[in-house]
Amino acid sequence: MMIKKIISLIPLLWLCFSSFGQINTDRVMANGKNALHFEDYILSIQYFNQVIKVKPYLADPYFYRAVAKLSLNDFRGAEEDCSLCLERNPFIIKAYECRAIARQQLNDFDGAISDYKKVLEYYPNERELMHNQAVAYAQKQDYEEAEKELNSILQRYPDFPKAYLTRGRMYVEKGDTVKAMEDLDKAIELDKYSSYAYATRAMINYMQENYQNAINDYSEAIRIEPQQGYYVNRGLANYQLANLREAMDDYDMAVELNPNDVIARYNRGILRTQVADNNRAIEDFDRVLDIEPDNYFAYYNRAMLRTQTGDLQGAIADYSKVLEEYPDFTPGYQSRSVAKRLMGDAAGADRDLMAAWRMEERSRRDRRSGQDIEDNKKQNPEEDDEDPEAKTRKQSDKNIRNFDKVVVADNVTGESAKYDSEIRGRVQDRAVNLEILPMFVATFYEKPDALKLRAYYNQALFDFNKKTLNDRILRVTNAEAALTEEQIEEHFRSISRYNRRIDADPEDATLYFAQGLDYLLVQDFAAAIEDFTNAIKYDDNFLLAYFNRAVSCTKLLELEALSQPLEAVRPPAPGIVKQNPVVVPSPPAAPEIKPRGIDYELIFADYEKILSLSPEFFYAYFNRGNIRFQVQKDYRGAVEDYSDAIRLEPEFSEAYFNRGISYVYLGENEKAIVDLSKAGELGIISSYNIIKRLEELRTKN
Repeated sequence: MMIKKIISLIPLLWLCFSSFGQINTDRVMANGKNALHFEDYILSIQYFNQVIKVKPYLADPYFYRAVAKLSLNDFRGAEEDCSLCLERNPFIIKAYECRAIARQQLNDFDGAISDYKKVLEYYPNERELMHNQAVAYAQKQDYEEAEKELNSILQRYPDFPKAYLTRGRMYVEKGDTVKAMEDLDKAIELDKYSSYAYATRAMINYMQENYQNAINDYSEAIRIEPQQGYYVNRGLANYQLANLREAMDDYDMAVELNPNDVIARYNRGILRTQVADNNRAIEDFDRVLDIEPDNYFAYYNRAMLRTQTGDLQGAIADYSKVLEEYPDFTPGYQSRSVAKRLMGDAAGADRDLMAAWRMEERSRRDRRSGQDIEDNKKQNPEEDDEDPEAKTRKQSDKNIRNFDKVVVADNVTGESAKYDSEIRGRVQDRAVNLEILPMFVATFYEKPDALKLRAYYNQALFDFNKKTLNDRILRVTNAEAALTEEQIEEHFRSISRYNRRIDADPEDATLYFAQGLDYLLVQDFAAAIEDFTNAIKYDDNFLLAYFNRAVSCTKLLELEALSQPLEAVRPPAPGIVKQNPVVVPSPPAAPEIKPRGIDYELIFADYEKILSLSPEFFYAYFNRGNIRFQVQKDYRGAVEDYSDAIRLEPEFSEAYFNRGISYVYLGENEKAIVDLSKAGELGIISSYNIIKRLEELRTKN
């Protein structure tokens, strides 16, 4: 289905660029990179498809398409594209790295290691690559080679916490928890802000039944990075210590973060059953069964609850479902007998009781002969490994007699281990600490957010939406959503429609603005700027056209500052001798695609015009503050702009956050903490991690 959708887009993309006579591959390639940089991966693939269709001999589009596919978890497609890139140019070393990452995700560890070795020939001091290679050895369970690689890394980089963390995780798999704890303690000493390090140490504490220590470590991991899995595991540790209220709170939070988490839902259902919150327990088991229709533990628990709440017909249906799968489960017949009797079906109740009695008689005879033990092992091979007094069961345990135990994920005790590494995520850039939140833009789409911040009222936007375009609602957001295949298709069609309407009415500012929105959404910033400029030409007071032109110009200049030709092989590092080194000529400079006259002076002029048209349009202050911060490094000026935005919108959480970060860069940490605290109060959870760091820094000083 997805392949058909992608193929259906090709004529639309071609139509979009048909005005060039021949496709302008440099322009399309640039748009693809734009989309890739702004994480609009599906759209970027469509652009690279077009370049490949016209110039299949180029290596670069295959590489960039591989990066997009990698980011979409299409590891097989990423691997294939990297290979196609390297067939055309075997000296693009980044393609080996990208392919190594894809192969590692596909469990082709030998192939990944081979690619990492190739990259390390040219970049022998890249410790992240060395680390990823060590992880690949550990994942293929070649622990001897993994340990040798990690030891080598730590000899060269003794303060590299990730290597200690990975070696500690490897020791857990090997069963050496003493060495594992030593490495994890060292990793945390070097990096107090690695949630994964705390979570891994918590896992070991849980395995050793040091539940309070596990709770403490999971709490620290949650403070750093509130992941749903950490809440689930802390809930288990709290449950082991009979901290039922705390365990319930943890499962509540886990479900809030991921409503479809089966373990959190099931365990919360068990806890709700124990405190007689029967109706809400049934709701949890309902959701579990929506997600896992063959979860017979949930059926049995729900059946008992339905019996207690008077839904006898539903209870009997659930008991019957369980007994179809477990026909020798005596308590199931006994429980169904109770429900049938309450329904007035005395004969059916007696039949179930008689069936249960016969099974018990047979079981007693078999126990005397020893046969029952062997049969039970065949039916429930997991039961032998279970402690009947245990409060928990493994997720893979299928012994229905453990229906009333909370579930522990199989990997919480070290099975199916996952390593913390840089092998996931975007290859083209890395996240850094203390980043400000991005600028706002007027668009139709916004990322869904479980902890959605409040929507801010703005008169200009309200007035504009009275005359909506294509029945869509325009919103101002700094959480832009990537387009789906259907949305991409629709916006290219929309561009074609507006082209025809503009030809018929070339002085309609609204048409130019609408087409500019389409171009902005498909990441063609040069065309968007041209349309917004035309909208302003025919309506000098078009506030949103000024706003989106400023945003488009900023994005284009940001990309220009980051753009560089795809790197081929660098000269080997000292100490590496290569026979007949190959010199790869630099690719020709890309043609000028930036509209003439685009610079930050124009952007600032647009924001000044916006504020003259609408002094209360606080987004203009916010965006201008971002430019002062990121481009001009004028942190004091940024503070002033964010302050003006807050003056106009006192609950502007993003402005509090960015002003707090600006204060950090100014060395005014007390003011930073106040702002970040307010941002956290208003919903920006990451504020608390930064506050914690600043408080620790103050304590040290």
